[in-house]
Amino acid sequence: MARLNGTLSVGIYSVLVFMTQRLLWPLTSLGETLDQFQRFLASTHRIQNLFDTKPQMVEGQKPLPTPIQGEINLQNVTFSYIAGTPVLKGVSMHIPAGETHAIVGATGSGKSTIIRLLLRFHDPISGQVTLDGLPLTDLSYSALRGAIGFVSQDVFLFHGTVRENIAYGKPDASTEEIEAAARSAEAHEFILALPNGYDTIVGERGQKLSGGQRQRISIARAILRDPAILVLDEATSAVDNETEAAIQRSLAVVTKGRTAVMIAHRLSTIRDADKIWVLENGEIIESGTHDELTSQSGLYAALWRVQTGATSGLIST
Repeated sequence: MARLNGTLSVGIYSVLVFMTQRLLWPLTSLGETLDQFQRFLASTHRIQNLFDTKPQMVEGQKPLPTPIQGEINLQNVTFSYIAGTPVLKGVSMHIPAGETHAIVGATGSGKSTIIRLLLRFHDPISGQVTLDGLPLTDLSYSALRGAIGFVSQDVFLFHGTVRENIAYGKPDASTEEIEAAARSAEAHEFILALPNGYDTIVGERGQKLSGGQRQRISIARAILRDPAILVLDEATSAVDNETEAAIQRSLAVVTKGRTAVMIAHRLSTIRDADKIWVLENGEIIESGTHDELTSQSGLYAALWRVQTGATSGLIST
């Protein structure tokens, strides 16, 4: 039997190191397994919470009668995100079928909330929103949202080609239909200038495109679906003046024969609307055509003077 004299041979030392590593490897794997298990438990908990969440709104079952006219009515609508703090206060608004109406007002006045109620992301606390005479609460989501083309200020494009992003709402669209929609949105020319044209990958959330290009693709996507109602929430906010003018010309053609609801801070984009609604603190304080409102001494006329440089001063829009 060998004596322990405080020395180790190279061979014995190597064996000890090897045995130590062999012991640590399964312990490391066990730690990784425990970490994955904890992540699994956390993910499962979130999924279970999602399954246990009860919808606050009950989907209706009725379809819209065809052909869809696109008449919108808000009848004494009151709404708040936080109890006791109303965002809309008894708003009544009638948008006849086939007309273009615009909603303007300062930030926080309730413009986007009206759009969210129209898309039925929320229900009013009191009052009613109807489409072609039917309460939105009676309509199925597919019937309601299938009749609306929505262009948001915050454009979302997925990682795919330009063609796939435009055809998102109508996957079976032909090449001719896609290109026609792009032309209407003043997007066809810049798409052709991309490395692979309509087959160019736009990147996650469209990061390979400029803000104006993303917005024009979003407009083309909405146009392609040929909806009875077109909703534009600051649809020209990320484009230059020349592109804005081009989009306005195309929208003047696209909105013919269909109902259009526009939210805009640039008043020049909505001056040709059939009617303009001016919101302040959740209430309608003015309504009329551009010429009617600019001839008055109200908020819209003040905003118009500021934006056209006719007067000095600072008004938050």
